[in-house]
Amino acid sequence: MQAMKVLVKEAILRCGHDGKVENVPSQEWVRVAGSPVLVEADPVGRDISMCPNIGLNIKPCQKTLPVVKGYSVFIRIGGKRMCLDTVEGFTDGTPPGAVKYTVRRPGQEFVAAGS
Repeated sequence: MQAMKVLVKEAILRCGHDGKVENVPSQEWVRVAGSPVLVEADPVGRDISMCPNIGLNIKPCQKTLPVVKGYSVFIRIGGKRMCLDTVEGFTDGTPPGAVKYTVRRPGQEFVAAGS
């Protein structure tokens, strides 16, 4: 089993069309290299900017929906599961239930976790 990187505020998450997801950490006390670690629900309901999927009857990705995978099974911060670089969920873009957001870079390369 390969260790996954822990996500921090500087992580790069993108929609399937390459729109940029805004990270907003809900906790500040646990950090890696000075950056807050993202925890459960941090990637949910976030703004997506610059999604190029625009057209007649086409809605660009504007918000992230709930995470479907990518939370640590073992590690919690303040009772919330930690986000790993396998975080994945759907966006509110068209077609519904088809466009995912994923992690491009975890934002740090120092700390990894099993799952």
